[in-house]
Amino acid sequence: MSSQRGNAVRRRPQRHQNTWAFSNRRHDASSRRKKINAKLHDGVCQHCKDILEWRVKFNKYKLLSKPKKCVKCLQKAVKDPYHIICRPCACKLEICAKCGKEEEIVIPIDKGQDRSESKNTENGQESGSEDEPDFDTNFSSTDNEEDADVLEERLKNMNFKRTEV
Repeated sequence: MSSQRGNAVRRRPQRHQNTWAFSNRRHDASSRRKKINAKLHDGVCQHCKDILEWRVKFNKYKLLSKPKKCVKCLQKAVKDPYHIICRPCACKLEICAKCGKEEEIVIPIDKGQDRSESKNTENGQESGSEDEPDFDTNFSSTDNEEDADVLEERLKNMNFKRTEV
């Protein structure tokens, strides 16, 4: 193929072609890569979200080792890679945390936090005050099977958190 201007017609087929599409999970199965693949890009506009997803897809996304300085509040509070504005400033000013423009935010920052809170409140509504054990209940009375069933359901609904010693 000549380098003449306007001569972009190929005379032969392409020699090397991909046999399968690129996948960033193929060779790197580390926990860091899994964390990057599972990351939710919230608080950014659609254009910036597409850029970040492209970076994740083609192994170009790198995590920050330490927080960066926010351009609005000048505090070291930017914990997301490729962002220039911290989450509180971006939420308060309603701007994209990556480019800083007043674009329409695809996934708002508050909504991502509300999801985890709403899950906790849903669990709390289902079990009510059953998360705390009722010490007034008489555990020695086995003659009433309904109380035993209620206690069993309470134990199933309790959320036990594992702590490391």
